[in-house]
Amino acid sequence: MLIALLLLPTLSATPALAGADEPAYAGDDTALARLDNGVQLLGGNVQSPDGVTSGFRLTAGLSPHDLPSFDFGAEIRYRESNDVPVTSATRDTLLDTTSLGGSLLAGVRFGAFGLYAKSGLAGWQGKAASGHAPELSQGGMTRVNGFGARLDFDNDWVSRLEVERVDDPALEHLNMVTASVHLPF
Repeated sequence: MLIALLLLPTLSATPALAGADEPAYAGDDTALARLDNGVQLLGGNVQSPDGVTSGFRLTAGLSPHDLPSFDFGAEIRYRESNDVPVTSATRDTLLDTTSLGGSLLAGVRFGAFGLYAKSGLAGWQGKAASGHAPELSQGGMTRVNGFGARLDFDNDWVSRLEVERVDDPALEHLNMVTASVHLPF
């Protein structure tokens, strides 16, 4: 689906402008493109404050003309973590993980305020960074759920708060709370 969106011939190079008409989930990501049919592509790097996890996420969204207050989208995210402390049944160890996932997003806007939710799956694989730990899971598939809010201040400043939870004990380090305030230009 994402490749089809990227190959659409109606690509417009105009940057997305902040305002009440922006999707509820738009905010601190970089606006990559806005298509003439209303689809927006957003992307950005992800890094945890402790530097253990890094990666990126790419979001594509649509605000249908027939439903002017509703937004729909999809998100793809990749995260890589090194030396994450994990406690297993027998000992403590360090775990390196790589995850790739996707979510569907839905949001609603009330003027300058917007709410959104997302739900999806993430596939992951991991290995013990310090020796062999057979009691640890080496990978699998897990659910990812999240919700967020966005608020515009006089169409200049944009604030966003998002909570994302990964439903696997070995991936608790990927649970995120993101808050941002920025001035688009």
